[in-house]
Amino acid sequence: MVVVQSTVTTARHMSRSYRGLIFSEMVSSLKVPVVVGNCVTYSVAQELMETGIDGILVGVGPGAACTTREVVGVGVPQVTATLECAAAREDYFRRTGRYVSVITDGGIRTGGDFCKAIASGADGVMLGTPFAQAEEAPGHGYNWGMANPHPELPRGTRIKVGTKGTLQQILYGPTSKTDGTQNLIGALRVAMGMCGAYTVKDLHKAEMVVAPSIKTEGKYFQMSD
Repeated sequence: MVVVQSTVTTARHMSRSYRGLIFSEMVSSLKVPVVVGNCVTYSVAQELMETGIDGILVGVGPGAACTTREVVGVGVPQVTATLECAAAREDYFRRTGRYVSVITDGGIRTGGDFCKAIASGADGVMLGTPFAQAEEAPGHGYNWGMANPHPELPRGTRIKVGTKGTLQQILYGPTSKTDGTQNLIGALRVAMGMCGAYTVKDLHKAEMVVAPSIKTEGKYFQMSD
């Protein structure tokens, strides 16, 4: 699999200085799945899917260590962004017969976050903080934003997320914690059972009530000094 990721990705890159990466050419030249991101809107998701990619990353600014929303004022609440891109996927699939996976990237800290992302239409999630909290993680309880080392405009910070347990405990349990930071897979199974969903596609059909998010969405660790 090849993953092409930037803060915001577009299928219509224009530059006077160099020729940007053309996704359609890249996809046709490779024999492995190509995933690109990130985006947060229906229209951009549709444009990217038209290039022939296999998966799309969703999210601008919700990550625990990301400061994009503070630095440039751009971002969309993660559930809203996932719903938008999932709607684009469904319409694209009905029109072409090609299914493009939607991957929610950022803001997934607990089992509840994980379950809401899937219910919003995601086929999978990109995890940062949960992995950084594993005993096996090389950061020893710290996490860095993806754009933190940008030479001109850093859009990330170093945060202390602590160590919650082994990777096995975080993903599969067992756990005695009640804050949802361990046994993420178990949380998804229970949520699916509570919603009457036998498969992930069934959970996509769950009824949802979407409320406006607070400004600090996903920024728990930036506030806990």
